[in-house]
Amino acid sequence: MERKVKKYMFVSLVLAFLVIVLTLFMTLFKLNKVAKNQEQVPLKSEQLILGFSQIGSESAWRTRNTTSIFEAAAENNIQILFDDAQQKQENQLKAIRSFIVYQVDVIAFVPIVETGWDNVLQEAKDAGIPVIIVDRQIASDPSLYAGFLGEDGFKEGKAAGEFLLNKIKNFHEKKWNVLELSGTANSSVVISRAEGFRSVIAQNPNISIIHSEDGDFLRSRGKEIMDRILKENKGLSYNNKPIDIIYSHNDSMTLGLLDSFAENNIDSKKTIIISIDAEQKSIDALIEGKLNCVVECNPNLGPTLMTLVKAIAEGKSIPRITYMQETVFTENDDFSTYEPRGY
Repeated sequence: MERKVKKYMFVSLVLAFLVIVLTLFMTLFKLNKVAKNQEQVPLKSEQLILGFSQIGSESAWRTRNTTSIFEAAAENNIQILFDDAQQKQENQLKAIRSFIVYQVDVIAFVPIVETGWDNVLQEAKDAGIPVIIVDRQIASDPSLYAGFLGEDGFKEGKAAGEFLLNKIKNFHEKKWNVLELSGTANSSVVISRAEGFRSVIAQNPNISIIHSEDGDFLRSRGKEIMDRILKENKGLSYNNKPIDIIYSHNDSMTLGLLDSFAENNIDSKKTIIISIDAEQKSIDALIEGKLNCVVECNPNLGPTLMTLVKAIAEGKSIPRITYMQETVFTENDDFSTYEPRGY
């Protein structure tokens, strides 16, 4: 009987030992598996994330603007969450709110219009995400965003007006009628380019803007407007007044009106035409004598934007306004010095 008890105890101890060994083995196996899985999961990236909302791709200028930003982001190891608003403010508001939810490091966007941004900017501020306004300015509380990067629309309009005054300075008695093709209604760049141009031509009482129309920065609209004017007025005039000068707020609309001129056998060289942007096609038209002046609006904002993004991420303040350097191209230039625009 005693031998049976001892045998039973021995077997029990062996089984207990085996259970312990098996348990240890399984534990080690699980720990090893977890460790391997953790090795496969990357650590959270230290890469800066920029949420960027572009208004669309309505022109070669806009496409180059977007490309410049992506190129500069890649060079600076900055990740971009991109949204194309397709010319709709409601799309931009949704995009900015999605950037806030994602908790990007910085938000940058090209505002379609000046107003309607206060609420979403306040939301970004409450979330601790700084915002940079790009290309077009807004009419909002400056404390709601970090700064603005883009063109000086007023200066561009002034440059257009100054070229015109110099162009006609020897025609003291002639009356000059201007057709203005403006861009998207209520956008800051339209307002500033119009104000800059008017501030200069006011010096010559013989210059009158006889018609101004919104072409939405689109080539198709530029052609549509000119086709209608030529048809309704049976030639290059408006309400029985000849059109001597055309001031166009961007190259796309300008190229559209040149398309209309070509279809209707209108000689553009008999009209003073001033455009803004300096896309390659408009520079080509300038060289061909179809345009008289092209004021540059520099689309290559990418490198400067990334400098500002990194400064903000480091807790530094940035300038309230950063303007891009821009050039004025005229019919009086040495065209041989022109370099390809790249857009």
